[in-house]
Amino acid sequence: MPLLRDRKLTGPETPKHPVVLAHGLLGFDELHLVGPALPGIHYWRGIAEAMRKNGIEVITTSVPASSSIEERAAKLGSDIEKKAGGKSWSRLTIYDKPIEAAEREGYVIDNCCEPTSRALKALGIKTGAFSQLTRRFMNEDFNPKTPDLEGVRYFSYGASVDPPIWSAFYRSHHIVEKEEGANDGLVSVESSQWGVYKGTLVNVSHLDLINWTNRLRWLVWELTGNKRK
Repeated sequence: MPLLRDRKLTGPETPKHPVVLAHGLLGFDELHLVGPALPGIHYWRGIAEAMRKNGIEVITTSVPASSSIEERAAKLGSDIEKKAGGKSWSRLTIYDKPIEAAEREGYVIDNCCEPTSRALKALGIKTGAFSQLTRRFMNEDFNPKTPDLEGVRYFSYGASVDPPIWSAFYRSHHIVEKEEGANDGLVSVESSQWGVYKGTLVNVSHLDLINWTNRLRWLVWELTGNKRK
C-alpha cells in the first residue's frame, strides 16, 4: 500500500476530464455568515484554484448539508447537469470520500454527534443524513441497493493522522482507530479503499483534505504580523 508524503500532480496523472468537487455531511460550497455584503467562506478554497492552475476544469457543487441521501443525490445531479455544460457524466471525476466510509462514520455519529442532530432538528433543519449514516442502514439498505456501475472506473485515496490531544479529531480518531486502525480522524484507511486504491496520505487529517487547517495556519501567521511571500 503506497504512502504519499509529498507528491505533485504532474504528467499522465493529471485528469483529462472535468473534476467535480462534492462536499460531504454538513458541508457547503460558499457560506455567508454575516449576509451577502461581505465575502463568504469557500469550502474548497485553494483546492479549486490549484487544480485550475494545472489546467484542470473544476465543477463545484452544493447539496443540502444534512438532508437524506436521496435529496442530496438529486441536488448533486442537478448541479452537475447544470454546470457540466452538456458533457457526458461518464467523463467526469467526482471527488469525495467513498460512500462505504459512511458505515464507519456512522459509528462516530452514534457515539459523538447525536446532539448535533437534535440541535439541527430543533432549528427546523432536515436531518435525514444522520439517521442514514449508520452501519445498519449502509449494510442492509444502501450498499446492497447501490452497486458499482458497470463501465465506470473507481479510484480512491485514504489518509491517516495521529492527532494531538487538543485536536478536534482526538476523540473521534481513537474511536475509529479502535474499530479499524489508521484513520484521518473520521474515516479509516480501510474504508477509504474503493476501486483502484492510489495510496494513503500520511499525516493528513479530515480537515487537511479540504485545506482548512492550512488556511487556519495562514490566518494565525498573518494575525501575528507576518505576510505571505
